[in-house]
Amino acid sequence: MEKKEFIQFLEVNKWILFKVINTYCKDPEDRKDLEQEILIQLWKSLKTYDSRSKLSTWVYRVAMNVAISFYRSNQRRTKDTYSIESTVFHLVNPEETLTEERQHLKSFIDQLDPFKKEILILYLEEVSYKDISEIVGITESNVGTKISRIKKELKEYFVKLNQENHGIG
Repeated sequence: MEKKEFIQFLEVNKWILFKVINTYCKDPEDRKDLEQEILIQLWKSLKTYDSRSKLSTWVYRVAMNVAISFYRSNQRRTKDTYSIESTVFHLVNPEETLTEERQHLKSFIDQLDPFKKEILILYLEEVSYKDISEIVGITESNVGTKISRIKKELKEYFVKLNQENHGIG
């Protein structure tokens, strides 16, 4: 692929990169570093793209794998917590103030391990179970099981939160 074609390829898939980068990095400098890492990996891996899967699915998979590795190494280095506020909740309107319920949802998501976050974010983005399975490398039925368990954890989180807010328990 020529440089010009690669730039066009990136333009078509920039929304995926934006979401992944902003999901895994809160610091602007880290975002730049992660973007650079993802672009390098996409360029190196492009020759391995198998057209049996959708290009967007492949881009997600490469970007997420790089982001998770970057996040883990960055977490070990800085011990900072991760924030998805700028992506999942502010994609439509970055100036929008989070409602209390959305703040609690964000807190729940922030507590998940990177693998569960990845699955939940893809689910919230309405990516199909089939595409999620290809991106994260597990079976489609396992995706359903993981999502079901995450929903159960979320329900338990809100029940506990509600009990704490009402002095129960």
